[in-house]
Amino acid sequence: MLHRMNLEDHLGDIIRKARAMSNVSTSAAATTAGISESELAMLEETGQSAKKINFAALAPLIGLNAAKLEGVAKGWLPSPKDLSGWHELRVFTTTSEGTTVNCYLAWDEVTRDAALFDTGLDAQPVLDCIAAEQLQLKHIFITHSHWDHVEALPKIREAWPKAKIHSGSKSAPVDQRNKTAEIVHLGGLRVTHRETPGHAEDGVTYMVGNWQEDAPYVAVVGDAIFAGSMGRGNDSWELAKQKVREQILTLPAETLICPGHGPLTTVAEEKAHNPFF
Repeated sequence: MLHRMNLEDHLGDIIRKARAMSNVSTSAAATTAGISESELAMLEETGQSAKKINFAALAPLIGLNAAKLEGVAKGWLPSPKDLSGWHELRVFTTTSEGTTVNCYLAWDEVTRDAALFDTGLDAQPVLDCIAAEQLQLKHIFITHSHWDHVEALPKIREAWPKAKIHSGSKSAPVDQRNKTAEIVHLGGLRVTHRETPGHAEDGVTYMVGNWQEDAPYVAVVGDAIFAGSMGRGNDSWELAKQKVREQILTLPAETLICPGHGPLTTVAEEKAHNPFF
């Protein structure tokens, strides 16, 4: 099964996010880019510009890499991902009121024990897959508690009340909080976690390893990083970038990055193409 979709953030989204998070005014950014403020506004809104943009000057002003930003402008996308190497991994993309979000289901081939990473906006596709594959949902891992990532949690819990919830939230019940160096066994699979706050205070990246046939690690990152972009630094912009650098981009190059929005990517592709790093 090949998995491909458009980037979560187009060129304009990336520029607007970087400019806002770097506290650069529209007038300063427009002047540096060699376009008018109205042209910058159009670029940020649509991702398109009729005028040539001075990426070499604009990018460093707003904390981006010029060559990588130009790559996105020229239409870079991560390669389509063939998920057949991870036989027991499924991606669910659900949409509601203009918001589209990913969640992920992984299971052990022998025991049929399953774990859900975030819930998406609609429980039904997940529940249908669990039934079709005759799985037992044992764990629900939450990357962060923003509404679009937990919207379907009540429905999932209704169907699987004994599934254990794992969260980075300090306000979650004690038995649901991730513990330092904890390893969760899912049959032969192993799930560990790395704290990646910044976009959200309770941001967590979950690592799934020990796949059959030595398939690479899977990193479910929530909104810490997207293909070619990253989540806003709602909690702290500098911390968000620091945690991605330390906890995600240090993973093996072939690690499959499964973000909360947009297409799947890899550590190698993000190191080579993500303008924020």
